[in-house]
Parts: sequence; structure tokens; C-alpha cells
Amino acid sequence: MKRLASFLSLAVAVTVVAETADMPGYRLVWGDEFDEDGPPSADSWTFERGFRRNQEAQWYQEENAVCKDGILVIEARKETIKNPNYNPDFVGDNAWKKTREFADYSSASLITRGKREFQYGRLVVRAKIPTAHGAWPAIWTLGTAMEWPSCGEADLLEYYHVRGVPHILANFCWGTEQRRKAEWDETRRPFQYFLDKDPDWAAKFHIWRMDWDENRIAIYLDDELLNDAELANTVNGSLGEHKNPFRQPHYILLNLALGGVNGGPIDDTAFPMRYEIDYVRIYEKAAMADTP
Repeated sequence: MKRLASFLSLAVAVTVVAETADMPGYRLVWGDEFDEDGPPSADSWTFERGFRRNQEAQWYQEENAVCKDGILVIEARKETIKNPNYNPDFVGDNAWKKTREFADYSSASLITRGKREFQYGRLVVRAKIPTAHGAWPAIWTLGTAMEWPSCGEADLLEYYHVRGVPHILANFCWGTEQRRKAEWDETRRPFQYFLDKDPDWAAKFHIWRMDWDENRIAIYLDDELLNDAELANTVNGSLGEHKNPFRQPHYILLNLALGGVNGGPIDDTAFPMRYEIDYVRIYEKAAMADTP
């Protein structure tokens, strides 16, 4: 097992480990508790900006993410934003990013690329998600090498409506023989499944977890296994050089998208939508973390 690419000082890590003794056999090597009010730490996070992917409706900007009382709040708002890249005559890939003169919504997307990248271990995120129609909150990772999907993607969380029915998803994907075409290993769980267990589910925080080693990757929600994959099967096609994208470092993304190819129609009465993250933590198995 390789060491994580970046981690906090031992003093900080030990303090947090003492507060999270529910991870026997693991040692925390990096975490963000969002304890300082204001913008998220620039030591760990950068922001995506503008229109990004999936023909989504929101304009990503830094102003929509703030830490308050130990919680990172990503807030989606209904507001009109001028697209500085507007070009009604543009033709080509991702023309939708340029031919929209305005965005009707704003939100935020935070990433750890180049700052907090990790290979193998346990990723844990405690969060409360918005569940209004059109909301598309996500917790996911992407590999640092190669373009998508040959870089590999792991979706600890996606929430959106599938044919009008809300679902929680846990997915993996990797590259095929065709550019921009992924091989997917998906799990879709109807949201009603969770509401049947707890009618107040949406009003509470929950824990998403990914366990990852050289042989297997698995996603859990509140300790319930949602999806897992054997790395023997997650091998790219020729465009990805037949490499395994889950045997390289990955970085973390937290975002609240709206609409687009999966989000569906947006409920304009639900704004502002709040996606709240209590913490993000990365652990290594203790025996490996102790190895010089």
C-alpha cells in the first residue's frame, strides 16, 4: 500500500484520531473539519469555475462555499450570472458552455487536485444532502493521470431523479476503446429505500465511505455496502493504455450541480439549496501508516 500523497502534521492527525476512535485499525493522515469560519482552506481546496460538465444549469463560483460553525456549506442559489465566455456562433465540443448567454443558477464545486491526493486507504465524508427536484449533490474522486474516463472515477455519492424517481447512486467507471465513453459499474438505490428506514433521513447527516486497496474498492453509506468492484476488472481499453486507473492517486471533488443530463427539472421553489459537509477524512491502515 502506498503512502498518501499529502497529509497534515502528526499533531493535528493525533488530535482528530482521538475524536474518531470508531475506525479501529486505521490512522487518520489527513482531514478537514471545516472548523474555521470563512472560505475553505486554500491549503486543501481549489474551486471549479463557470459551466463545467453534463450540460448542468449552474455557474460554479467560490462565493457559494463557506465554512460556518464547523460545517462546509455549499449553497445553490437562483440568480442570473452573465457568461463572460458567451459566443452565440461557437460550434464544436462543449458548445453549450459558450452559447448560453446567462446562467440562471449558481453553486460551488471544490476539488483537492494537486493538494490532497491519495492512493488506497479509507475516505470518509459526513454530509447532509439536498433532495429537491433538480439537485445533484456528489462526492467523488478522479485519477490524476489521463483524460476521463481513462483516469477512473469513483462516485461515493450521487443523488438525482431517474425517470422521475429520486435515487442515491454509487458508481465506478473506467476507459473503453472509445474516447469519452466509459465502462460503468453502477448501483442505483431508490431514495424511498432510505425513507422507509427513516422518514427524517433527508434532515440528518450521513456517512459516506470508500475503502480502497490494491485488489478492491467499495462504497458504503452508513456502513451499508452499496457497491464494490474488484480491481482485476477495472482495466482501461487501448486508449487508456490498458492501465488500471484505480492503481494511481486520486483527488476528491465535492459539488452541488443542478439539472443537466441527470439532474432533471429544477424546483425553483427550493432555493437556496444547502449541501452541508461536516468533515472529510482520509485514513490509512494503521500497520502501513506505522511503516517507516
